[in-house]
Amino acid sequence: MNDVDLAESQLRSLMRDPDMTRRGFAVASLATGFAMAVRPVSAQTITTDATGLVAGEVKVPVADGTIPAYRSHPATGSNWPTILVVQEIFGVHEHIKDLTRRLAKAGYYAIAPELYARQGDASKYTDIPTLYQEVVSKVPDGQVVSDLDRAVAFAKSEKADTAKLGITGFCWGGRQVWLYTAHNPAVKAGAAWYGQLAPSGDRPPPAGIVNPVDVADKIKGRVIGFYGAADQGIPQSSVEAMREALKKAGDTKTKIEVYPDTPHGFNADYRPSYRPEQAKDAWAKMLAWFKQNGV
Repeated sequence: MNDVDLAESQLRSLMRDPDMTRRGFAVASLATGFAMAVRPVSAQTITTDATGLVAGEVKVPVADGTIPAYRSHPATGSNWPTILVVQEIFGVHEHIKDLTRRLAKAGYYAIAPELYARQGDASKYTDIPTLYQEVVSKVPDGQVVSDLDRAVAFAKSEKADTAKLGITGFCWGGRQVWLYTAHNPAVKAGAAWYGQLAPSGDRPPPAGIVNPVDVADKIKGRVIGFYGAADQGIPQSSVEAMREALKKAGDTKTKIEVYPDTPHGFNADYRPSYRPEQAKDAWAKMLAWFKQNGV
């Protein structure tokens, strides 16, 4: 039994238990609107309506309780291909919800689980350093992949086609796309937006931290990455390190697109970092990548 099959079995067991506990969970429901750390939001913020969709918050049973998630899918039909949407550092706030609706408009079942649910409410923090120190740094990768496995099981329970499984993620979630694709061989296609690839700077990574360069041999041509050449947090040296790791693994299919003169967060239309031309191009390439790889 693989990890996702195990998650599905556990999901059925949890659904039969009316007393699923939330003890130890800091977040029981998703935030409304945008995270405090990004307000005020830009006037160019994109809002995707839910016309023709089923969209809203759901509760995903996990190994130790339930976590909230936002999911969207077309209002008619079933067996929609499945896309996991992995949050930015700010959690599942309005921008991430909107992205699931955009994917649903393209015919997908898209689900964004709140992966910080046990550690804290990212939406309430007003500055990024404190948010990182008190919440994000305490979220273990093993917890993330387990919760994503259970989100896949939940999608299957809602009649999504999880045999056609894709994943996309942004910033903090971009790194998780690489790691989850390496973890789950059932992922047919991933799209990683400006996620960390390798250690950078003078300080070595904390002990036990796995970076995408460490699992390049498990990617097997399934991921497309989108990066900005002017990203101050992800130097081009780390992009080249990932390309070299993929080459060493014999992977000639994985793609990493680098946009010149483009900053981190260029798809975040609610922030000053937004670059409409690059975001539109990358979104179209992501959708094409999913189709090309059977999602």
